[in-house]
Amino acid sequence: MLRQSIFALFVLLWSLPLWAGENDRVRPYPPQQVAKDIYVIHGPLGMPSVANQGFMNNPAFVVTNQGVVVIDPGSSLQAGRMVVDQIRKITPNPITHVLNTHVHGDHWLANHGIQESFPHAIIMGHPEMIAQARATQGEAWRKLIEQATQGFTKGTQIVLPTVEITESTDLSIDGIQFKIFAPPHAHSGTDIMFYLPHYQLLFTGDNVMNARLGRADDGDFAGNIAACEVALKLPVKVIVPGHGVTGGKEVITHYKGYLETLLSSVKRLYETDEFMEAHQMKPHVLKDLAPYAHWVDFHTVIGKHISLARSAVEAASFE
Repeated sequence: MLRQSIFALFVLLWSLPLWAGENDRVRPYPPQQVAKDIYVIHGPLGMPSVANQGFMNNPAFVVTNQGVVVIDPGSSLQAGRMVVDQIRKITPNPITHVLNTHVHGDHWLANHGIQESFPHAIIMGHPEMIAQARATQGEAWRKLIEQATQGFTKGTQIVLPTVEITESTDLSIDGIQFKIFAPPHAHSGTDIMFYLPHYQLLFTGDNVMNARLGRADDGDFAGNIAACEVALKLPVKVIVPGHGVTGGKEVITHYKGYLETLLSSVKRLYETDEFMEAHQMKPHVLKDLAPYAHWVDFHTVIGKHISLARSAVEAASFE
């Protein structure tokens, strides 16, 4: 009897770490090299869900001589742990810096997972991103993702950037220049794009997405178009979007085309009949946007996009 009890206890203790660790990190996604020293972990497209464990952005990292710079580590403690695991497969260098592109939590709540392994890593972000995340957005996004994943991301804590960066910041890390472009009114009003001249590469954040649409509640369509125009003027060869596959300048061109078509279609209809409501515009706008209808989440968000565009056009008519 004693022998059976000891054996049962041994089995319990042996299996406990496996059970406890089932949900401690997002399933692995392999990094893809997109330039010398630069890797992207392309997350699945879509909204946060049980299926994707809340992970759906494009964490990226730059391997420097002495360290690693991470851009947008993801949406949760569990995503951050996965990102750390993948980086360790590429280099033994420590993570020294984390750069956050904007306030939406699917991009930065994984700061917690980076800090857990590298407590001295310097986390940087736009001052408005920090202010909004501290006020309400951080907790709102933490709850949203935890609910969407039915508790998978539970335990994630809000770890904010401690260093503010703006367009005037001269940011050079271990000899690599990160030129900052921060259009004031684009995807979220807190956005930063990071241009690495040496690599002719641009991290756009959610100012650009590839074959995927997302929330636009905090954004400005005209301002987002202007941000795309800024990006197109840069001598870049590699575009890393906030969501979707890395590519060339065509990624920017396609996303800008969507924004321009949406806005011009709604404006035309509003000028024809200013009393036409968003739901009445929708069938007409959908015809104009047919080339983009296959994009992920198009049919989920298009109604809201039309409504937001109509509000923007109406507001502009009073200026």
